[in-house]
Amino acid sequence: MQSELCERLGLDHALFAFSHCRDVVAAVSNNGGMGVLGAGWMSADTLATELDWLDQAVGDNGYGVDVVIPQRYEGMEETDPETLERRLWSQVPATHLGFANRLLREHGVPEWPQGEGITQPDLPGATYATALPLVQEALRHPQCRILVNALGTPPREVVEAVQSTGRLVGALCGRVTQAVAHAEAGLDFVVAQGGEGGGHAGEIASIVLWPQVVDAIAPLPVLAAGGIGNGRQMLAAMATGAAGVWTGSLWVTVAEAAAEPAQKAAYLRASSEDTVRSRSWTGKTARVLRNAWTEAWDQAESPDPLPMPLQFLVAADARRRTERYAGVGNAQAVAMNPAGQVIGQINEIESCRDVVFRLLSEYADALEQVTRGAPG
Repeated sequence: MQSELCERLGLDHALFAFSHCRDVVAAVSNNGGMGVLGAGWMSADTLATELDWLDQAVGDNGYGVDVVIPQRYEGMEETDPETLERRLWSQVPATHLGFANRLLREHGVPEWPQGEGITQPDLPGATYATALPLVQEALRHPQCRILVNALGTPPREVVEAVQSTGRLVGALCGRVTQAVAHAEAGLDFVVAQGGEGGGHAGEIASIVLWPQVVDAIAPLPVLAAGGIGNGRQMLAAMATGAAGVWTGSLWVTVAEAAAEPAQKAAYLRASSEDTVRSRSWTGKTARVLRNAWTEAWDQAESPDPLPMPLQFLVAADARRRTERYAGVGNAQAVAMNPAGQVIGQINEIESCRDVVFRLLSEYADALEQVTRGAPG
């Protein structure tokens, strides 16, 4: 399972693994693929610590960093992070904060400990002002080989900064028009994510989207994302002309993942019908596990979720507290658990190494079956 893009990156397998956990990123990179660290929730200081660790953990192997720079958001003309955050907080209605706090209280989620510092910022790297320091930090680390933007085409100066160091820059898309915009901006590759995918996925199904994007921007490499949980699905993606597969939900329950046991159990219980596209966490539609939080924000009498990044501020306390107290009270009913529909295929905890080799074995078996069934 190889491609020109993977040869350029020195990978054994055309497998990319997105995760917010550095241990998962390192394990996939050390087993022939490329782990990509989701930095969107981090401060620049936290990212520096994570990447210092990764530089040591991956040896001569590489990894990627994923940031979030939307093309449109509230306050985008402000470039100073502190000024932007003060301005955005002034726009958050008390009704929204009260609604979020009531949900946490009703489900028995403890308050954050008094006097204990908070490492996750209220305003994450989902603006140019807050994401640019993450980009700059990533470019200081020698083993960081690719930088990917999760929402929209990266600004021209970001593209130039990444490429000037010899690294590759890419971006996710959920529509053909977005892929074409990425190509016209000079990106090195595009991640085409079908609507089945977790996080900020669009509405078009993967098997429809992938070949259209491949054809629209050829010969630019396309990574296929959304709905990939086994080797048969990887083969299907590669058959559409993809240069590799981009996976995410596969890694939320692995042994190396930092999620608390209660959160992993919620993922393992989930079926493919248990996800929903909701604006209740980020202000943009993101596929997550359906629970009391997503349903509450969807009621007619509830406040409408605010646009990005204002809803980030509304949900910041909930995100932190439900991660910390994942197994306390009924925290999973109001927790943010991003997942694609492929979560229904994930029913046991495996190591990253076992996942990689299971995928490759299934891929080889599926390819053999297809070849054996082809006309002579």
